[in-house]
Parts: sequence; C-alpha cells; structure tokens
Amino acid sequence: MAKGITSREQNYSQWYNDIVLKAGLADHSAVRGCMVIKPYGFAIWEKIQRQLDDMFKATGHQNAYFPLFIPKSFFSKEASHVKGFAKECAVVTHYRLKNDPSGNGIIVDEDAKLEEELIVRPTSETIIWNTYKDWIQSYRDLPILINQWANVVRWEMRTRLFLRTAEFLWQEGHTAHATKEEAIEETIKMVNVYATFAEKWMGIPVLIGTKSENERFAGAIETYCIEALMQDGKALQAGTSHFLGQNFAKAFDVKFQSKEGKLEHVWATSWGVSTRLMGALIMAHSDDKGLVLPPKLAPTQVVFVPIYKSDEELAKISEKVNELKSKLEEKGISTHFDNRDTVKPGFKFAEYELKGYPVRIAIGPKDLEKGTAEIARRDTLTKEFVDQNKVVDYVVNLLDEMQEAIFAKALKFREDNTHKADTYDEFKNILNEKAGFVLAHWDGTPETEEKIKEETQATIRCIPLDNNEEGKCIHSGKPSKQRVVFARAY
Repeated sequence: MAKGITSREQNYSQWYNDIVLKAGLADHSAVRGCMVIKPYGFAIWEKIQRQLDDMFKATGHQNAYFPLFIPKSFFSKEASHVKGFAKECAVVTHYRLKNDPSGNGIIVDEDAKLEEELIVRPTSETIIWNTYKDWIQSYRDLPILINQWANVVRWEMRTRLFLRTAEFLWQEGHTAHATKEEAIEETIKMVNVYATFAEKWMGIPVLIGTKSENERFAGAIETYCIEALMQDGKALQAGTSHFLGQNFAKAFDVKFQSKEGKLEHVWATSWGVSTRLMGALIMAHSDDKGLVLPPKLAPTQVVFVPIYKSDEELAKISEKVNELKSKLEEKGISTHFDNRDTVKPGFKFAEYELKGYPVRIAIGPKDLEKGTAEIARRDTLTKEFVDQNKVVDYVVNLLDEMQEAIFAKALKFREDNTHKADTYDEFKNILNEKAGFVLAHWDGTPETEEKIKEETQATIRCIPLDNNEEGKCIHSGKPSKQRVVFARAY
C-alpha cells in the first residue's frame, strides 16, 4: 500500500494528500473546497473532541449551540471584525427555489429575497454577544463560560484537506467576565489547555506566545497562540485564544451592574481549535509508509492478525487472541481482531501501517507452540517476540513508551530546526536552506513585518512570552525588545 504514497523528499505536499486519501481519513466532495471526513478520520477527530471536551469541562465550561446564520447587520457593529472576515463570508440572500418556467431545472425564486441577508457562520462572536445581552444584567450573572462544537464556513480559494477548507469543524469558546484581569486569566488558561493537549495527547511540541498586530484575530486586543513545526520545516498555527477586551460588549451594548452598583461593559474572550489539528497530526509524525498516530489518539491501539492455513488453526489462534484481547480491553486499550479470510496477512500488515495503528500483534501456529506473539510497533517499525503471558503488560508499557517517543522525536526535530539569525542575509539563508523556526529581532512595527513577509514569505508566528533579549531589528536596524519566531507557514 505504501507504494502508492509519494515520498516526503520527492513531494511533501503530494505525500500529505496521498496519506489523507489512501489512509481513508477524508475525501474531496462535490462542493468546491469542502471535504468529506470518512469514518476513520472522524474516529480520530472524535478522540480529539472527547479529550478536549473533558478538559474544557474540567475548567468550568459548558457546551451550548448557537445559530449557523448570522444577520449581516451584526457584522457591521465591530469594525475590525467585519474587515477581517468580509472577504471570506458566504451570504444567504433568498429562501426559496422554484421550477424554471423555461423547463431548465430549478432556479432561485426572485420573489423570495430575504429582508436582510444572512451570513453563514465564519465565527460566532457577533451572534453570541447579541445573545449575551439578554443573559447578563448583574455581576451575579458572570462569568459565563460557554463552548460550542460546530461547523463554520470561510470561503477559501486555495484549499487542502483538513488544513484549509471552505467548511470545517471546530470548537469555539466564548466567555464573559466582570473584570479585565479575569478575562486575561481565562485567555491564558485556555491557550495552556491547548498546549497541554497538543503535547500530552497529540505528541506535538508547541511554542506559546502572542500574535503580532498584523496576525491578530479580527476584533481582539491580544491573541495568544500555540505554534507547531511540521516535518517540511513550515509552521502550523494549532490553536488560538483571544482577549477581546470590551470590543464586542460595546458593539452589542452588553452591560452589567457591578458590586459597587456601577453599570459597566463586560470583558470577553474567545478561543478555538479545528479539524486543522488532523493535518498537524499527519504532518508532524507520519512517514513514507503512511500515518503514524500517537497511541492516545488512535481509534484502535492494537490490532491482532492471525497467521493460519486451515480453519482448525484459525480456531486455536482465535481462542488465544480473544483471551489477550479481553485482558487488554480490561486495561482500557482499544483492540481489533482482523480475521478476514479475503486478504492475506501481508496485505493486512501494509494496511495497518498505512492507517497508523500503533501496535500490531501477529500469532500463528508456531507462536502457539512456543507460547509467543510477534509484536510490531508502528513508530519505529520494529518487531519483538514476547511471551504470551507477558503480552498484556508489555503492550501497556509499550503504548506509554510510544507516546513519549513520538513526542521526543518531534521535539528533537524542532530543536534541530530552530535557528537564530542576527542579520537579514543570515535570516534569508536559513529560510531558503534549512527552513524551520527562525528567532530574530524585529522592531515591532507592522510596516517592517509586512516588508519581511513580502520579501521572504515568512511571517511572525508568535512573540514568545519569556524572551527579553534586546537587540537590533534584522530588517530596519532599529532597536528590538526581544527575538520573535519567524517561519513560512501553512
């Protein structure tokens, strides 16, 4: 199966597309720029969703749902917000179809025009803050800690499965607070939740920082982010958390009576991650044989493949497999017994390598005689024969070891591909020859940032929170308060 996958070295972009399609994660749809998430891909997304949802609820958040359609007038209330999303909006103008009088199928009924056009949700700040106006009167109503799992539409011209599609799935948190300090604390708390999830479950090391003014979310006072490095040396924004100040509260006149009896505007945050995380998983860990999944996010962690020639041999192997399978499941490990007789074991091996199943256990007649099982791990493609009585403990430990090893490998890759640049020539050479993250001084102006982007296609991925090394901007030579992280990005 891996024969159908383009190598990373040959064509990284095609390699990525090959894995998405051949591993059965997603497919192109009849709707331009939209994707079909297939069952296996959706099973991985469900694991991501379930874990994040638990983490959100552990920090006091509740799930709710708001309309897909947003009145156009709502977008005009917050100037920077509409400016940021205007070019990506899909607009509903009519509410009915009719048969074409000329007999050419169906047409839009021109008499069914909406009084006000509706925007198909690109993000929900406006509809949610319009709703919060009715929910908030007093400090006793605060904080409101709401999360929404939903789909959104941002009309993209150049799309790529999972990474950039016109419609995608995500979660968006929207919280309301009585004080600025509480809202900022929430914003930072949630970007750290994302960072913990990325590193502990996805096995992807991330940098935490803030966005520059040019890269900030439309309508935010400050945007915090986690940035990951993919195997081709490009950065991927994996999650963002926004301190919105009182911008949306003022736009929608959301006020509350404080403990002191004063009428004040509410403070806000929003934060989100999307199915783009699926793209990050693929690009951070996978190889030329297919998908590599961290065990914590694998829908099936262990697959059993029987090696047999007769029904009698299969019956004996099945008895042992079912025994081991039950014991592993008692430990909370997800398993699958592939006893299909329509394909050979070699085909199954290749299929599960392609799909990234973390552990494969093969048992044949000779293994039954010896009391052993062949255990293969997907990340290193190594195999070991293990005593059947020790298989359960071995696999439990192996999955933990693999989770840590996958993260360690990605971390080393990032460390090996993070460079410092003190001159503009050095900066450009690193980008062209090595790629990766480049730590360089910047004078803090949008103008310089834009010039660097135009000349190198590199953007400021984040401004680290713990870097106070002063210097001179690589482009303008003006004073710089700290190094920032540049990279070419998805």
